[in-house]
Amino acid sequence: MAAGVTGGAAGTWSDRFEQGLHPFIEAFNASIGFDLTLLQEDLDGSIAHARMLAGCGVISAEEGDQLVEGLETVRREAAEGTFQPGLADEDVHFAVERRLIALLGPVGKKLHTGRSRNDQVGTDLRLWLRRRLDGLDTDLVRLQRALWSQADQHRRTLIPGYTHLQRAQPLCLAHHLLAYIEMLQRDRDRLQDVRGRVNISPLGAAALAGTPVPIDRRRTAAQLGFDAIYANSLDAVSDRDFCVEFCAAASLVMAHLSRLAEEVIAWASEEFGFVRLSDRCATGSSLMPQKKNPDVPELVRGKTGRVFGHLQGLLTMIKGLPLAYNKDFQEDKEALFDAFRTTRDCVEAMAILFEEGLVFRPERLHQAVGEDFSNATDVADYLVARGVPFREAYQLVGAVVRRCLEDGCLLRDLSLTAWQDLHPAFEADLYAALEPQAVVAARRSEGGTAFDRVDEQLEIWSQRLHESQTAG
Repeated sequence: MAAGVTGGAAGTWSDRFEQGLHPFIEAFNASIGFDLTLLQEDLDGSIAHARMLAGCGVISAEEGDQLVEGLETVRREAAEGTFQPGLADEDVHFAVERRLIALLGPVGKKLHTGRSRNDQVGTDLRLWLRRRLDGLDTDLVRLQRALWSQADQHRRTLIPGYTHLQRAQPLCLAHHLLAYIEMLQRDRDRLQDVRGRVNISPLGAAALAGTPVPIDRRRTAAQLGFDAIYANSLDAVSDRDFCVEFCAAASLVMAHLSRLAEEVIAWASEEFGFVRLSDRCATGSSLMPQKKNPDVPELVRGKTGRVFGHLQGLLTMIKGLPLAYNKDFQEDKEALFDAFRTTRDCVEAMAILFEEGLVFRPERLHQAVGEDFSNATDVADYLVARGVPFREAYQLVGAVVRRCLEDGCLLRDLSLTAWQDLHPAFEADLYAALEPQAVVAARRSEGGTAFDRVDEQLEIWSQRLHESQTAG
């Protein structure tokens, strides 16, 4: 063997290869450092494949049993920590096969009949993601329940509503939190849609063209819990759109978490003071002893860009690939694994934050909704209810707000005489209509923030989340 090469991969390939890989190239080429994550799925897929080969008469029943037993031995060794493949194994598939051959001898060499690493890794990835999608859904339900619990405690608490980060109209705090529950539900629905397209088996497509071996693809698909098989062998091994689609759905989860995180960060500031952070989910400053920092939402906001980056990376990776399999696909795993872990961790962190990491301050919120002009629209609505055209009422109230700003007072501070000078339709009941509780209670259109509407939605979501928890 020539100097500067290793024999690590020489025994892997056919006799076409006379030398092993250069040591650096061997390390550069290997994926064993990260795709060992797929070990359990690789074993599951291989067991299904071995049983199918035996069932189809490609190998004997005894050989099938030996292969299954050998694969389960590898699983036990992994659990015990004695199965530790190295760089020379290149990837998880070769690592398992080599250990199987060491355990069984020539029988172990029969496992790869009728398949390729191309359909093998595609199967492993789908099994891995399918299993974790189910767990992520459970985590999202937990966050929804944490938000619901906070909302349930604040059915009659008010919070300023904003547009353009300017005070707009007062809201029921429960209504505000329910908005995020709705967003997370759409996230769950999207992930469920992704699961449907993940749950299709490529196993049996072989390298790209299928195999002359008389296999039964539907048999392995059924054993592994897939809903269907890929109809086209070339398509089965040549795309990673399911990874992209997951990262896209995960990016939307993270976008929603980041929006919620941004609000919590603002609410926890002295300027807002809407929430108080608990010691369980906040740290202090090494210099300023009075500080309590919103670490959890800040990290969630920061990690959102990480998941976005994985989405862009995967899109860029696949955009120029000719059919079928290309080594570029090796880059899908770390992106997928990290995108999932990051999303799952952020969902759990936000669930803990709302379970025990913050407390809303109703007294401060009450103060906030009473110190602005967010009831101005209600003055216009008051006039509309008495026959005044909305645009005329709108202009009149705008002039009133300007006058109040000049005089340093609020709408509630104007005397009834002053109101009636502006328009004769104003009566003493205007003041009751301007109270924040009345402003919120009046918005009874379906989906609105009125207390009775919010109560309805809380009951609906209580039932839905109970059903989700029971189903999970």
